[in-house]
Amino acid sequence: MKGFAMLSINKVGWIEKEKPLIGPYDAMVRPLAISPCSSDIHTVFEGAIGDRHDMILGHEAVGEIVEIGDKVNDFKPGDRVIVPAITPDWRSLEAQAGFHQHSNGMLAGWKFSNFKDGVFGEFFHVNDADMNLAIMPKEIPLPSAVMITDMMTTGFHGVELADIQFGSSVAVIGIGPVGLMGVAGAKLRGAGRIIGVGSRSVCVEAAQFYGATDIVNYKNGDIVEQIMELTQNKGVDRVILAGGGIEILGQAISIVKPGGVVANVNYHGSGESLPVPRLAWGCGMAHKTIKGGLCPGGRYRMEMLVNLVQHNRVDLSRLITHVFTGFNHIEEALFLMKDKPKDLIKPVVLIE
Repeated sequence: MKGFAMLSINKVGWIEKEKPLIGPYDAMVRPLAISPCSSDIHTVFEGAIGDRHDMILGHEAVGEIVEIGDKVNDFKPGDRVIVPAITPDWRSLEAQAGFHQHSNGMLAGWKFSNFKDGVFGEFFHVNDADMNLAIMPKEIPLPSAVMITDMMTTGFHGVELADIQFGSSVAVIGIGPVGLMGVAGAKLRGAGRIIGVGSRSVCVEAAQFYGATDIVNYKNGDIVEQIMELTQNKGVDRVILAGGGIEILGQAISIVKPGGVVANVNYHGSGESLPVPRLAWGCGMAHKTIKGGLCPGGRYRMEMLVNLVQHNRVDLSRLITHVFTGFNHIEEALFLMKDKPKDLIKPVVLIE
């Protein structure tokens, strides 16, 4: 089969590989629509998870099942399915402990384009199909369905980690697709003031559509100063980190109130450490909680998010700015995510 792969750090290209083999609980899936992610960019061009050779990229896909193992009960060939970016080993102690994302090792629930070939191939393997796949409703368009697999679950996880309460003031730093879902989730959770931090007009407009009450443009000056001025030097109750470099954690700590929460769903792809400003953290005693988490995956999570989309709680179409048709456009879409032109939020490639 053909696939678009990371050949080595800073090098990508098309390769031929054997089709994957499936076990008794697994499925083989043909992609119907895929989307490249900023995580693919961090992986390839920053070497964020280490060198990978001839590894097919991609972890955002919806597809059609072409083969199942003999122990799969709930799915059959021909089913159209949503494939979460995170496909844990559910028979693991970590899953039983409530952290399925780290089943059998830290971040090990993230298998596609990390520990095995990803979804940018003509076929891809899904482990534990009954627990990791979800039926894709016919009324959800393919591009929107792809957004559920990672962007929506990740942005909403930022909201969950932040423990947003009715009336909470929230800053979402980074209003790319994940941050936009953080804004949407914060509004659903009952946040009051929602400050979106970003600069590109297409993202600003989408953030306002999803519920941002204020916009801070980092190009206009230090975001800590801007947010503190907006809040009369009080800061905010919650911060969701969905973008930025290694300095961004310190800025988040500086703007969150004592007793508040900084929730990170940003992929920090470079650097050996993340600095914490001593005084802004109250010399370690400010009761400012810092959390970071990989997005939840699995079937139950996908089905719950599907419920929100089906019942018009979230319009995912606003995330999608570029749509291509044809397998060979995967490379073009990937480099859009790398270059981030001013009119981009997310590209989608339709395979069928």
